Amino acid sequence: MGRRRQIALSIAVLGIVALLAGIFLSSEMGGEWRVADDGILEYSRPSPEYRAISSEVEGDSNLSEVSFSSRGAEVAGLLRMPEAQQSGGVPGVVLLPGATITKEREQGVAKLLSGLGYASMALDQRNLGGIDVQGDLEMFLDGQEPTEYKMVHDALAAAEVLRMQPGIDPDRIVYLGESNGGRFAIIASALDKRSRGVIAISTCGYDVEREEIDLLRMNGPDTVRFLRSIDPDTYLDRIPPRRFVMIHSLNDTVIPLDSARRTYEKALEPKEMHIVECAIHGRCGEMDPYIEEELARMV
Repeated sequence: MGRRRQIALSIAVLGIVALLAGIFLSSEMGGEWRVADDGILEYSRPSPEYRAISSEVEGDSNLSEVSFSSRGAEVAGLLRMPEAQQSGGVPGVVLLPGATITKEREQGVAKLLSGLGYASMALDQRNLGGIDVQGDLEMFLDGQEPTEYKMVHDALAAAEVLRMQPGIDPDRIVYLGESNGGRFAIIASALDKRSRGVIAISTCGYDVEREEIDLLRMNGPDTVRFLRSIDPDTYLDRIPPRRFVMIHSLNDTVIPLDSARRTYEKALEPKEMHIVECAIHGRCGEMDPYIEEELARMV
């Protein structure tokens, strides 16, 4: 896969072998993150503080602009609540947009969910979902918390904010992400054992395992441990018994279907993959019936 080879080439240029052990690492927030020897990222459960900035009625839902704390930053989000409430609370969905996509542009999905009876929290991800693998690797090797890790924590914190809301069932939370957001959704869902599952749209893992031997020879175990920690494929066996769903276009213009299939093949049951024929990258209308069907199965 082109992206995987690009990562491998970037790492090879660095040629760094670090002396890091699989222990809790320090950060400005007091050492609350860890990467195990097998590359699994771990966080203590977030306890975000949040505030509502504004609120308005929009169609059949209430839309609130919120801000919440996560790893030394204030993350902006849009909380959409369906007007019709359910006994015991409505389920909630953490929405993680693709790179360059704002929380406002993710409201098409949020409105779809509201019409189906789901609350949602869409985020403005750090760097608007963009990633810098080489820069994050250098931070990791220096004992600093990489930005991609913080982006995973932001998703976990968003789920906790949803759980705090009156009218939301805290035990029926799902992660849904597109493209890069799908990668973070997979990792966050694996780490959040209270979640009901994940829907990953137009995304794939990095397939680091396929090139692990070469990466070890060129860069050493700590570089490989970092690459595994940002690869959604690493976390797939942590999702069951929650449900894992991928939705992909046959003609995706950015991520080939074969790359998505490789990730899907590594996942364990319960899982499902839906393939549609729209020729775009990201969510399209043909995917909506599958989103509805799979959310109903999860919650």
